[in-house]
Amino acid sequence: MRGLLADLRTRRSAARRELVDAERTVISDSEHRRPGTRFGMAAVHVFLFVSLVVAGLGPVLWLAKAAITPTQDTIQQPFALWPNGIDWANLSTAWNDIHIDQYFFNTIVIAAGAWLTQLFVATTGGYALSVLRPKYAPVLNALVLATLFIPGIVLLVPLYLTIVSPPLLGRDASMLNTYAAVWLPMAANAFNILLVKRFFDNLPREIFEAARTDGAGPFRLFWSIVLPMSKPILGVVSVFAIIAAWKDYLWPKLVLPDPAVQPLSVRLPDVQSQTELDVFLAALAIATLIPIAMFLVFQSVFLRSAGLGGAVKG
Repeated sequence: MRGLLADLRTRRSAARRELVDAERTVISDSEHRRPGTRFGMAAVHVFLFVSLVVAGLGPVLWLAKAAITPTQDTIQQPFALWPNGIDWANLSTAWNDIHIDQYFFNTIVIAAGAWLTQLFVATTGGYALSVLRPKYAPVLNALVLATLFIPGIVLLVPLYLTIVSPPLLGRDASMLNTYAAVWLPMAANAFNILLVKRFFDNLPREIFEAARTDGAGPFRLFWSIVLPMSKPILGVVSVFAIIAAWKDYLWPKLVLPDPAVQPLSVRLPDVQSQTELDVFLAALAIATLIPIAMFLVFQSVFLRSAGLGGAVKG
């Protein structure tokens, strides 16, 4: 009996120590109650917040200001707030004279196609490796992982030759100056496949077994069970895909030599030497609208809790 009581006391002491260690921070509760400590912590928090805002939003806000500022004011007083007034004509000039509207449309088409193809390949590949789990799944997983160690520049020439002369379309066929030449290479993204697979690995298997018991096939399981539970990772992959396609320069430059189908990332550097500084900065500001909008739309997805344990308990 005494041994049992001693064992209980030992466990209680260990639990108390773990609770104290879990609540322990750099500043103890007694120190935090002091007015000087609270004031110092508040000052540090404000300093860090202002520093992060300036470092993160500073360049974006300056670009927004410079987009509607005359060239001379930007050169002479780059940080002054419109010393000689606001020039709204920069935006209309950039939109019409540089044909930003056409290149903007090209960029949206490329980004939308890259998003759709990457999301399709990542979800189906991750589903096959994580949920279906065929016998050769470990081999496929190792091969997909191995592609991450291959430098992208090494694959540039083979990919270009494949686009110039696609194996299945004949020798005379070519995919140059077509959006598919940009979409297809972007679709095979090993990082997205492994990212989605890792997320699918953490989904509750009890739900899959219950769905199979109710007669759900592989497609029904994927469409009705897995995808609705995977909104956080779908949002992350969507942002990665769209941002990567929006800022990509080298590959669209190679496979889209016709300026009529080139995106903003390719055309803006080409027209820089022929454009006034204020108009060029206005064009750059317009080009940043979609990435900023993507962040505002998907920020709730990033911050949303992915706790899916309640689905099993229910």
